[in-house]
Amino acid sequence: TIPGTDGQKMSKSYGNTLDIFLPEKQLKKQVMSIITDSTPLEEPKNPDTCNVFKLYELMATPSETEVMRGNYTGGNYGYGHAKKALLELLIDRFKEERKKFEFLTSNPEEIETELRKGEQKAKEIALSKLEELRNKLGYH
Repeated sequence: TIPGTDGQKMSKSYGNTLDIFLPEKQLKKQVMSIITDSTPLEEPKNPDTCNVFKLYELMATPSETEVMRGNYTGGNYGYGHAKKALLELLIDRFKEERKKFEFLTSNPEEIETELRKGEQKAKEIALSKLEELRNKLGYH
């Protein structure tokens, strides 16, 4: 189960998702709204009970996760720091996908072009299979 921004199971119906395709400013707002506890900045934090850490751990490499765990348990590391690290990870990890999404939403004619290519490819495969089926059933 992937935790949502409120700690519950992530679900669009709960409204607790992170939309990686939002513009950076809006994505930052979502990340910064992740619910955390009130442990003071200077105190160590438990990464195993933190929503930010759980989300970070899902996408980070094992070494990145260990560094983040050390930051949490070492103290003088606030949830704001962790949220900023999560935001940077999301933007970096999905850089190409975000770029492609932005391009396609700015150029809807490209979507139509790709759909037509897919339609043609599917049509060729379907016609070939239908021909093969007709031959096997003796309808040719």
